[in-house]
Amino acid sequence: MIRKAVIDDEAAVRECAESAYFRYVASIGRKPAPMVADFTSQIASGQVYVAIDGNDKVQGFIVFFPLADHMFLENVAVLPAASGRGIGKSLIKFCEAEARRLGLRAVHLYTNEKMTDNLSIYPRLGYAEVGRRAEDGFNRVFFEKHLG
Repeated sequence: MIRKAVIDDEAAVRECAESAYFRYVASIGRKPAPMVADFTSQIASGQVYVAIDGNDKVQGFIVFFPLADHMFLENVAVLPAASGRGIGKSLIKFCEAEARRLGLRAVHLYTNEKMTDNLSIYPRLGYAEVGRRAEDGFNRVFFEKHLG
């Protein structure tokens, strides 16, 4: 089940981000942006949704918000122990459905070029690479998906 995050979820969301992104610290040379995000503010502003199991335990989360004419998907992460179950895909589909509900025509996102798994996952979900550039000290790959 996916639900809007509440402030009591902040520790679990942070733990999920830490465990999901830790493997990239060495190759990037520092913590990736999602590991140092201000989850408290993002939750308070309604930008965070969590995927929970039957015991209301966070298994993954997604951060997104409308930006101009599209939805910006800022962060999606799944606990390593819960990976491979379609949780990430469900969270992304949820974001896309929210974009459609708001009448937005696309979802935009970026990932770090060192997160090579993402470079193959996003195209399989219908996202097209639209650019690469250094931003905030990270080498990022930008994707977008037009919603029909």
